[in-house]
Amino acid sequence: MRFMDRRDAGQRLAGRLAGLKGVNTVVLALPRGGVPVAYQVAHALGVPLEVMLVRKLGVPIEPEIAMGAIAEGPEGGEPVVVLDEATLSALRISPTEVDRVIAGEAQELDRRRRLYRGGRPAPDLAGKTAILVDDGIATGATMRAAVRAARQRRAAAVVVAVPVAATQSLGPLAAEADEIACLKPTDTLVAVGYHYVDFQQVSDEEVMALLHDGPWAAGERPPPRPPTGTAS
Repeated sequence: MRFMDRRDAGQRLAGRLAGLKGVNTVVLALPRGGVPVAYQVAHALGVPLEVMLVRKLGVPIEPEIAMGAIAEGPEGGEPVVVLDEATLSALRISPTEVDRVIAGEAQELDRRRRLYRGGRPAPDLAGKTAILVDDGIATGATMRAAVRAARQRRAAAVVVAVPVAATQSLGPLAAEADEIACLKPTDTLVAVGYHYVDFQQVSDEEVMALLHDGPWAAGERPPPRPPTGTAS
């Protein structure tokens, strides 16, 4: 099974999560790729759509390789950091190098916070079910950081929802989340994009179009659907 695009994946994922409709829920997208998927989920459930700001921590000499992840913490608090100790040890990455990468990604988190939220505070998760949505899971580091960040914000339950995921990454996540909804677990995840026909990069402009300020952000009503192609 391949998804046509993130819109298609989100619509299918929404069907799996239909049981949460009417529950005190907020959908939190992991930007940027998770936003078009999460949009469809939030629209189908009729619940607020927001972002959970999280960034992969790439290995200094090979940034595409993850050595962990960082997520925004509670308002005014320290960010949540998840590190892959096995990778750090195998590649002999020093604490100084780790701190340098964390500082750089923390700056990017701050940039996205200001850009995407436009001064709005982070969503209040206390007592709510938080559905964390991404377009796929490879190592699981960013999603684990997101789960821990949602816990810190006192979410009553945390649900991880993705179209596709590496099977080996779901085990550790299952130990931290209350529920996992994955349409396509796979033992051989070469790349998330392989499971999509259209996997174009999502821009900041597309993210902001789907997260526009107003009643939708407040959870009062869903917005109109974006034009075909916006979610790609």
